Amino acid sequence: MKKREITILGAGLVGSLLALLFEQRGYQVKVYERRSDMRKNKLSAGRSINLAMSVRGWSALEMAGIKKEMEDISIPMLGREIHMGNEPTKFQYYGKNEEAIYSISRGELNKRLMELAEKGGVEFFFDHKCEEVNIDTNEITFSTQNGESKVKADLLIGGDGAFSALRTAYTKKDRYNYEQFYVEHGYKELNIPPGPNGEHLINKEALHIWPRKNYMVIALPNQDGSFTCTLFFPYEGTPSFNSIKTKEDVQAFFEEQFPDAVPLMPALLDDYFENPTASLVTVRCSPWYYEEKSLIIGDAAHAIVPFYGQGMNAGFEDCRILMELIDRHGDDKWDIILKHYNTLRVENGRAISDLALKNFIEMRDLVADPEFLRRKKLEKEIGRLFPDRFNSVYEMVSFSNKQYSYAQDCQKAQDRLMAKVLADPTFQNGEIDEKEKPIIENWLRDYEEEVSAFTQ
Repeated sequence: MKKREITILGAGLVGSLLALLFEQRGYQVKVYERRSDMRKNKLSAGRSINLAMSVRGWSALEMAGIKKEMEDISIPMLGREIHMGNEPTKFQYYGKNEEAIYSISRGELNKRLMELAEKGGVEFFFDHKCEEVNIDTNEITFSTQNGESKVKADLLIGGDGAFSALRTAYTKKDRYNYEQFYVEHGYKELNIPPGPNGEHLINKEALHIWPRKNYMVIALPNQDGSFTCTLFFPYEGTPSFNSIKTKEDVQAFFEEQFPDAVPLMPALLDDYFENPTASLVTVRCSPWYYEEKSLIIGDAAHAIVPFYGQGMNAGFEDCRILMELIDRHGDDKWDIILKHYNTLRVENGRAISDLALKNFIEMRDLVADPEFLRRKKLEKEIGRLFPDRFNSVYEMVSFSNKQYSYAQDCQKAQDRLMAKVLADPTFQNGEIDEKEKPIIENWLRDYEEEVSAFTQ
């Protein structure tokens, strides 16, 4: 049976990886992108938010056979380094066994994915802005440099981001569930350049955080010795993007709130006023497909805030799961494939959305709280003593392929377990001796009984 022809909207990270995976399975693939070819143009500054690749993303790249190639352009980050002004920095390992998440350039990763897909035979059409999709006929209307163009798709896939044209078409159908909302914060990209010899000026094996209750700066390392920094800041109020208006305001504010960062940022004022302020949107919708004609994937289906580092990872996981379903059911079972894809991914998209919003509070506020730090230390101790029985929610999300919904279900059970541990005077120093294992084991049995009902 002849395989369906695949038309993908969006040549971003998810669209390009998906095109490559389809091409590897013998499908004919065409990708339409509203922007110009990023490989031929200098990337616009200020909107990168460096990516943090974790297990889910690596699993999809491994499926495509390109994990090693992408590892070569990434930097491992073993934990968070917390900057509290004039105090010494504090380092928090992400995993109990020094597991890492990996800083990787969005632009470089995207370009490599496009090159690999194109080399395999995928056709890319740039400067094609999707104006309208008729989801009943699968006819797509594009505006191009040469005027209007229409394309008829066989199987249409919307990988066209948070403001997807295909998803917009879905919302016009009866009984389609859709919501979007913004957090009160926006973000602005800043930069720490490399040292005089191209060295990193701060620890390159860490994701750096300057937490300040209602706002924060983060920094991720780049291979050239620089750090891409992001200020997450309220739009309104004091302080905010609205209240910090002049160069004098910015300089005074950063010197007061981020005194150790200012000497590292010689272009702070230029970056602040030249780079755009961008918003942070969350999108939730269902279903993620229409009949056997089309589906949405990545941010088009589940745009999330970046505070768990899972936006790209969740989109890549969408790709991997879809490919696994095709491999399992065959190329002619699209009614089964799309229904199963929808069942598996919608609830997980909602789960990581909630987890990401919750993690914003943790990053900007709790990471500097002594009681929070004690909890994290005890979580690692429990995981060290009972490695086959306990993993923190963060470890489930970042260092496994367990369903996001399972990790979210475990959150409340872990909160109850850790409340018992934190309240016991025996563990006030955040450590657990071998002789104290039976106390933890008793509580752990209750935890395991509670989570046994959840599906992994």
